Amino acid sequence: MIAQRAGTTALRRVAAAPSSVFKLAPLVQTRTFQTDKITPADASAILAKQRLSRPVSPHLEIYDKKQTWFGGSAWQRITGAGFSGALYASAVAYLAAPVLGWHLESSSLVAAAAALPVAVKGGLKFLVAWPFVFHAINGVRHLAFDLGIGFARSTIIKTGWYFWGASIVGGLYLAFFM
Repeated sequence: MIAQRAGTTALRRVAAAPSSVFKLAPLVQTRTFQTDKITPADASAILAKQRLSRPVSPHLEIYDKKQTWFGGSAWQRITGAGFSGALYASAVAYLAAPVLGWHLESSSLVAAAAALPVAVKGGLKFLVAWPFVFHAINGVRHLAFDLGIGFARSTIIKTGWYFWGASIVGGLYLAFFM
């Protein structure tokens, strides 16, 4: 009973004044600060002075246009976003077709495509095939870059031209021979 009473008394003392038992003062850092009220004009002047000492960011004009890796990287994103957008657009159109009275069934699409001239069919197929081939083979190139392979300037330029040429040839092959 006395031990219980002593423990309860100790807990009450800690609860009443925890700083007397737990010394947190060395762990807490304090720093004083002072603010001044300034006018909006003075604030703008201070901001303008700070902006003068900041470095100017480079613009796209400083980059070498001959490095085809930049164009390849941009086109990789463009073709990927284009395919994603086309997928969403076709899915929404297919779902909305019965409500809007459109005929997007396979038979009507095949009949519409069969009525087109061969050159138009080939051109439309190339518009779909080239981005597909480019995105596929340039994606392999980007994977090689992720592994740290082919970062010499001459290698970047050569492989860039090779991949552009291969994608055009592959797109033409898919459009006119498949």
